[in-house]
Amino acid sequence: MAGAGSYEFRSNFILFTPPDTPMKPAPRPLFSPEHEAFREQVRRFCEREIAPHHATWEEAHGVPREVWRQAGENGLLCCWLPEALGGPGADLLFDFIVSEELGRAGATGPGFPLHSVIVAPYLAAHGTPALQQALLPAMVAGEKIAAIAMTEPGTGSDVAAIRTQARREGDHYVLNGQKTFITNGHNADIVVVACKTDPDQGAHGVSLLVVERGMEGFSRGRNLRKIGQHAQDTAELFFDNVRVPASHLLGEEGQGFRYLMQKLAQERLLVSVQCQARAEAALAWTVDYVKERKAFRQRVADFQNTRFKLAAVATDIAAGRAYCDQLIAQHLAGELDAVGAAAGKLWHSELLGRVTDECLQLFGGYGYMHEYPIARAFTDARIERIYAGTSEIMKEIVARDLLDDRKMP
Repeated sequence: MAGAGSYEFRSNFILFTPPDTPMKPAPRPLFSPEHEAFREQVRRFCEREIAPHHATWEEAHGVPREVWRQAGENGLLCCWLPEALGGPGADLLFDFIVSEELGRAGATGPGFPLHSVIVAPYLAAHGTPALQQALLPAMVAGEKIAAIAMTEPGTGSDVAAIRTQARREGDHYVLNGQKTFITNGHNADIVVVACKTDPDQGAHGVSLLVVERGMEGFSRGRNLRKIGQHAQDTAELFFDNVRVPASHLLGEEGQGFRYLMQKLAQERLLVSVQCQARAEAALAWTVDYVKERKAFRQRVADFQNTRFKLAAVATDIAAGRAYCDQLIAQHLAGELDAVGAAAGKLWHSELLGRVTDECLQLFGGYGYMHEYPIARAFTDARIERIYAGTSEIMKEIVARDLLDDRKMP
């Protein structure tokens, strides 16, 4: 069948090579021919170096460091970083392309987007020149892997309530505390840690420190076992009197909460980008499956229920693509605010949940089998409504803005 995907059994998983999108893609004027050439390069990398191995990584609950170095050699990391900071001097769209192609491949393991789009900007914006030169070129090369540590047991999304503390002693901070649910946690060489440098000041007492692998007192707990995203290493981190050089403070002391809020719009936009791409992949897998699978002596695709379900999903996805590209354009123009990013994150994370649920249903009993990619996509999708701010918090942000009397005519 022209354009159809293919299934292959390997290591107790069914690997799926996605077909071309089942709907004629709408024009995406955001992307230049140079961007699309890069997309083809990333797609080939994902099909060659990631898709065939992702099942093995899921069983191992982690991605080998060598894959990061290969990504660096192929120019897939921190594409937006200027040449002065060791980057290729491209733009953020290149990093979004990497995220989209990982989504197309159903690859939730490689934490490239968090490394490139979430952590690197903190170092580029607030690190000292010496710290930037020591870390950022190695991040571009995939030689150093980055993570950000905000969440603690008992604090959830409330960054202002964190209890990890750092006490200034001469030219160092002495860091004590614990973090959990940290993406890239086991692989990370660089961790941006949110901590309290003035516990009595609430959010105004939060600072950001850069902790590096090998600092005495810095240790990692177990690699957490989640219901989805099994190839992504997610760890507990512990800081026991870790002496962090004062030069590893990002920006000014007590300004960490403000820095985090400034970067949240980009983080939540990244969630929209990833969710949209993975929803498109789930639809492509399902269209191919229902064309091949037979029940009651006819293709599953021939049932009216199947056609109606797919039509509704495809329409939602088309709307999601237009919305996602609008959000990207606003961000590139410097016009995406916290409310717009929250609304986008809410809509796209909920979209992915609906799409994977509807598509799994069309696989029947096989949709419940972990070796099928739609089953993994379904469980992988559940976290999107939680991290980077839960759906409930996104609704609160939007509602507060909507009901703000100061904005009434």
